[in-house]
Amino acid sequence: MFYDLPVETYAEQKEYRRFQKSLIKSGYIMMQESVYCKLALNNSIVKSEKQKLYKNKPHCGIVQVLVVTEKQFAQIEYIVGKKSNIKEDRDDRLIVL
Repeated sequence: MFYDLPVETYAEQKEYRRFQKSLIKSGYIMMQESVYCKLALNNSIVKSEKQKLYKNKPHCGIVQVLVVTEKQFAQIEYIVGKKSNIKEDRDDRLIVL
């Protein structure tokens, strides 16, 4: 999930923080600034997550969703930088980026 939201006014900054907090609360993990990911086990979960995003969408800006398979995600190549060893410590499923 990618997003680009305006943050020029106080109201826009507040909306940005609200949206970002909703992503974190829903279990999304930040890959880089304004790029978040979440593992979905099947298409029904993908549909459910999209509905949540529509429900919590900001009033302005751009929010985009790209669904890739776990195999495609594993093929990410790092041109500059290193793979992060961030682990999500939760009971449902362990995600290692």
